This record gives sequence, C-alpha cells and structure tokens, in this order.
Amino acid sequence: MNDHLKIEVNISFNRNGRKASLQASSEQDIDAPQIGRLPKITKLMALAIRFERLLAEGAASDYAQLARLGHVTRARLTQIMNLRLLAPDIQEAILFLPPITSGRDRIILRQLQPIALAADWRIQRRLWKRILRLGPKVSEASE
Repeated sequence: MNDHLKIEVNISFNRNGRKASLQASSEQDIDAPQIGRLPKITKLMALAIRFERLLAEGAASDYAQLARLGHVTRARLTQIMNLRLLAPDIQEAILFLPPITSGRDRIILRQLQPIALAADWRIQRRLWKRILRLGPKVSEASE
C-alpha cells in the first residue's frame, strides 16, 4: 500500500544578530512511515560525504568556504569531515544506523573523533565495536 507523505521544513538561524531562514517542502510516495528520527551522527556522515563531493566538483574551494556556507566554525567542519577518515564499512554502518525512537543518540561525534584519527582501519574497527558494545558510556576513553 502506497501512502502519500508531505514534508515541510522551516529552519531559522540567528547567528551574530543576523537572521537567515530556509524553507523546503517535499512530497513523495512511500510504503510506510518511518518511526523515530535519524541519529545526528548519520546526518553528519551524509553531510561529510556531500561536502567532499562539493569540494571535488569545485563548487566549494576549501573547508573555510564550506564552513561559511554551513554557518559553522572551521574547527566544527573539520570534526565533521574527519568522519570521512573512517573505514568504509564503519561509514556505511553509520549511514544505516537504526532510527532513534526515544531518548538520546547512542553514538555521538565526540566518540568517533579518536577513532577517525587512528590510521589503521583494523584499530578503527576494534574501537567501533567497542562503542557499539558499550554505547554512550564510552566518551573520551580509547585504547
């Protein structure tokens, strides 16, 4: 059974006394409504992939320009882009994390920063499994 879903989003930003707003809407046919919300880390992973594509296509010249466009600091953009340093299978797992139905996100960006900076994908995979096993209790600890 196909249902029709209409999504409307209004986003407002107030940064340094300046206001900006974005309005978007989308209509699509779907099989079933999704329950819950996407984890924030999933959204950030998708954003990192999109930003990398913008850089490759020349639509943005560098991280500084992307940071200005995204209304974030260059440091925050670097944190987001560090997700692209993760092993491909970890990136895929992040993109397909189950929706959050209640409570806080189980995996947060702060947990993934030390993993992303490990050059060896075998070490990354071991640390990733540890996060999955222990959840948000593992904050700054790494091996």
